[in-house]
Amino acid sequence: MSEAVMTIVPDKTIDARGTACPGPLLEAKKGIGQVKVGQILEIKSNDKGSRKDIAAWAAKVGHEFLGILDAEGHDRLLVRRKK
Repeated sequence: MSEAVMTIVPDKTIDARGTACPGPLLEAKKGIGQVKVGQILEIKSNDKGSRKDIAAWAAKVGHEFLGILDAEGHDRLLVRRKK
């Protein structure tokens, strides 16, 4: 993971911990509409499927998946809104 990703401060955070697939992905889809183009959405999830699901969704719809940061007991997935 690059140091730049580790220092990102998201513009909005969605807490989807405790929800199973497809909950975190659905929360990400709702959350991306709440940030402006160029801003960063963080999705907190403890569902391991979110790692692939959110990255694939971001690529499919044209957003930039910035990476995954490990936190205590969950992942922090970062997506930049591109359109």
